[in-house]
Amino acid sequence: MRLRHSFSLIYLLAALGAAHAQMATTGWQPSKNVELIAPAAAGSGMDSIARLFQRVVQDKKLARANLSIINKAGGGNSVGFAYLAAHAGDPHYLIATPFTVITNKITGTNALSYQDFTPIAMLADEHIGFVVNVNSPLKTAKDLLAKLKADPSSVSIALAAALGNANHIAISLAAKAAGADPKRFRIAVFNSSGESITAVLGGHTELAVTTTGLLGPHVQAGKLRVLAVASRERMPGPLAQAPTLREQGIDVVFGSWRAMLGARGISAEQVAYWEALAAKVNTQEEWLQELAQNSLAPFYMGSEDTRKYLNAQNDVLRGVLQDLGMAKQ
Repeated sequence: MRLRHSFSLIYLLAALGAAHAQMATTGWQPSKNVELIAPAAAGSGMDSIARLFQRVVQDKKLARANLSIINKAGGGNSVGFAYLAAHAGDPHYLIATPFTVITNKITGTNALSYQDFTPIAMLADEHIGFVVNVNSPLKTAKDLLAKLKADPSSVSIALAAALGNANHIAISLAAKAAGADPKRFRIAVFNSSGESITAVLGGHTELAVTTTGLLGPHVQAGKLRVLAVASRERMPGPLAQAPTLREQGIDVVFGSWRAMLGARGISAEQVAYWEALAAKVNTQEEWLQELAQNSLAPFYMGSEDTRKYLNAQNDVLRGVLQDLGMAKQ
């Protein structure tokens, strides 16, 4: 299952995009204030990536127009999608979105999907880890999946904050690759990743599937064992010793990515402007450093590659949500 470009390709694309950005400065430019929509509350992951993008653009003076952040929380990001859809044809509205722009349509949560918007760029990716208490008899992802294959309800699994989210998708993809039935898993849903980790630390659940940002201190303190990370390559920093799923013979790469989309019906020249700006941002040291500080990986793709990636993700997500009995459309 090939769901990722390698980091070397990502950086090559970023460099090419940056060169294109320099050539595109004489084309279309925003003529009024630009709204970058965060389809979640202030302080959320989508809000943070949007504000980081805004700050880098302003600090480095990468655009002439003002870029403001508009929070449109609610409905599993659906309120933000509806707001962007209401501005079709206007290139002064953008959104920073997670993969709910795909899954909301599949699960029937929202009539809108990624196909109702214009792909601009991929921005970043957040890896997902499979962790147990250091005293757990489970030593590897292969141990975990063998146990789940033999009895899908034999492992109590903690995840946040809803079924069908990135964490649920990651464990389901791994299970499917190993021949286990994810529909029969015994899952406890918590309000936050911090709560799911606490449940494992306290011995209340055996496994937590969570984005990796909160894991470092617990791993360094010798309290958690990372069975695997669903990334293409090993992570730097405190999780450097954690193997990937692929290293253990489980061909799954999946993360909680962030993309930038524009309104439907904007022109190729307008797309090129925003694509070039995203490429410039993705080469800035401030951007790269803050992504690393928040356990995010740079994941730049231009507009056309983003479109292809979203199409591929749509196929993968539809398949796993059908397996889980969550697909409505």
